[in-house]
Amino acid sequence: MKRNLLFLALLVALGSCNQGQKTDTAVAETPVETPKQSFGIVIHGGAGTILKKNMTPEKEAAYKAKLEEAIRVGYEILENGGSSMDAVEKTIHVMEESPLFNAGKGAVFTSEGKNELDASFMEGATLNAGAVAGVTNVKHPISAARMVMEKSPHVMLAREGAEVFAKEQGLEIVDPSYFYTERRMNSLKRAQEKEKIELDHDDKTAAFYDADIKDSKFGTVGCAALDKNGNLAAGTSTGGMTNKKWSRVGDSPIIGAGTYANNKTCAVSSTGWGEYFIRGVVAYDIAAMMEYKGVSLQEASSEVIQNKLTELGGTGGIIAIDHDGNVAMEFNTAGMYRASMNASGELYIGIYKE
Repeated sequence: MKRNLLFLALLVALGSCNQGQKTDTAVAETPVETPKQSFGIVIHGGAGTILKKNMTPEKEAAYKAKLEEAIRVGYEILENGGSSMDAVEKTIHVMEESPLFNAGKGAVFTSEGKNELDASFMEGATLNAGAVAGVTNVKHPISAARMVMEKSPHVMLAREGAEVFAKEQGLEIVDPSYFYTERRMNSLKRAQEKEKIELDHDDKTAAFYDADIKDSKFGTVGCAALDKNGNLAAGTSTGGMTNKKWSRVGDSPIIGAGTYANNKTCAVSSTGWGEYFIRGVVAYDIAAMMEYKGVSLQEASSEVIQNKLTELGGTGGIIAIDHDGNVAMEFNTAGMYRASMNASGELYIGIYKE
């Protein structure tokens, strides 16, 4: 009897094991869908009075080609699982090395005939940031800004001190003549000639600024990116304003004005009349509206640029990407050099207002 009972118990146990094995096998064979990783990148090459009637087909093609070249560099980094910070830095390198934009090689001249470069960098995971202002011999100011963020306890370094720091970090240092371009020198000469004429009038400062400054500083470059790990980053680089005096510094190296990134909301890079972007804390204002009011990136961008900035009297635009990969490219000028790519590889390039 006992043997029979033991035999029955063994059969029950074996049946339970087999049932469990069948269940395990069934679970293992069920395909598990992996959610698609969202990532993306957006860039700008400056905003201003950019009209199709003033653009030759060759010049338009050159700008579009360089925008595509730049954004594909960053996109490839993101697609391969790289960081948003690397994507932003390497993308901006391409534009800093092009004479088409007012950054790096294509920087405008000061009233003294010098090139003084500004840049800023911010990452959204920790809100760490770095910036440089007024450097004259750093080939890639955006890299100097990133080094300030990663290798120093500070947020902003300026002029000679920033140059010494960049050299100590092993960044490429060039002779200031590297930044010289005939096109930008001619722009300086025209601005100074016009300044002399304007200074003969009673309203000297206002006439000079209204007539010439508005269209003498556009061409700043910037990039914002979201990587597959959900981290945002943004960077901005510029040569500033043609004929600028007194070591003037605009919004580009100012965190919250020219650049901002926060994983909770978005990453932003600005371009335009810097004094107004500083006063309006434009880049941060967009992120703050998203965080505190719960509005979308596009709604926040439109409100800040089309209403707040415009009411202040400022002109320019922003590019931005949020934590879900949504992109905004908002400006209140006639045009803005811009491009974006999403996780599906869809490329958009724009120049004029649409």
